[in-house]
Amino acid sequence: MLLAGNSVGKEFVVTCFGESHGRCVGVIVDGCPAGLLLSEQDFQIEVEKRIPPQPEIVSERREKDIVEVLAGIFNGFTTGAPICTLVWNKEAISTDYEQIKDTPRPGHADYPARIKYGGFNDYRGGGRFSGRTTVAFMMAGAVAKKLLGLFNIEVLAYAIEIGEVKVKKKLKLEEIRRNTYKNAVRCPDLESAKAMKETILKAKNEGDSVGGIVECVAMNVPVGVGEPIFDSLDADIAKMLFDVPAVKGVEFGTGFKAAQLKGSENNDVYAIRGGKIVALTNNAGGVLGGLSSGMPILVRAAVKPTSSISKEQKTVDLSKMEETIIQIRGRHDPCIVPKAVPVIESAVAVVLADHMLQAGIIPKVSQEQK
Repeated sequence: MLLAGNSVGKEFVVTCFGESHGRCVGVIVDGCPAGLLLSEQDFQIEVEKRIPPQPEIVSERREKDIVEVLAGIFNGFTTGAPICTLVWNKEAISTDYEQIKDTPRPGHADYPARIKYGGFNDYRGGGRFSGRTTVAFMMAGAVAKKLLGLFNIEVLAYAIEIGEVKVKKKLKLEEIRRNTYKNAVRCPDLESAKAMKETILKAKNEGDSVGGIVECVAMNVPVGVGEPIFDSLDADIAKMLFDVPAVKGVEFGTGFKAAQLKGSENNDVYAIRGGKIVALTNNAGGVLGGLSSGMPILVRAAVKPTSSISKEQKTVDLSKMEETIIQIRGRHDPCIVPKAVPVIESAVAVVLADHMLQAGIIPKVSQEQK
């Protein structure tokens, strides 16, 4: 039984720990098969994707995030024991938060967290509710991606909308692989990426922020992965995505637009191509009845605008029980979407690894070296 909301998964169990301004942020991955070739560099590569190298569109807090592996790997292979990794927080500046600890920031979890934990929660930088905790997602994702790679499953996330700027053309896989990390906003369409960056900088100059949409595709997932009814594949992916701070909406395939279609338009009809059964469209987003259909899993997550903005906003002073004005200082992202891209990719990979283990497709001992 998983307690307190700090763990997710049934076979591939991920438990995260740490706070934004605490000593560290880390993760424990339990259930990874023994014999998987895995190194600190594998973790480091994934973690370094999280922060775009272009400083003008991200927070000035730039942790080096050197991953340390504490347990679960021996002689370059997983042992079958829980894997524990962490990064140390070395760039936290907490003074700004001491000044506003009694004035909850609009859009943040400050007020409900204070009530739930009786004021004992770590309020600095949002504590457990900070986007800083997504480093744990990235480290868990490094393990999950390694496992999925043994089965030729590829998970790719990318920005398709920031503010009012949308990618209007159909993106090709090769374009996604080639271009996503070539620009600050993690958008494969380089023309749209320029406009997205301008939108972010405009909001930043106004003391405001913008949100957007991240799309994620998972290729080569076998047919029939998922555990209906209450552990459906799409349900678990949606839950994991909603666990990513700032995600406020999730849809698969055609998503909400399906409500405007007729059944004859929305149904994905079957055909045989090269001796294999395929669907000619993918309105279902690769999931039917909670099971993978064999088509690419296609999911989108709506990411809200960054809640911390420098504009003055109305709030309340909890110590005086009176209305007041707050102006948030410190280091904040004018748009969370670029950082969310690799996090969402890792989140989807974690769920897929868990379900592949539940289905018995991934063995308890890796066959990689046999």
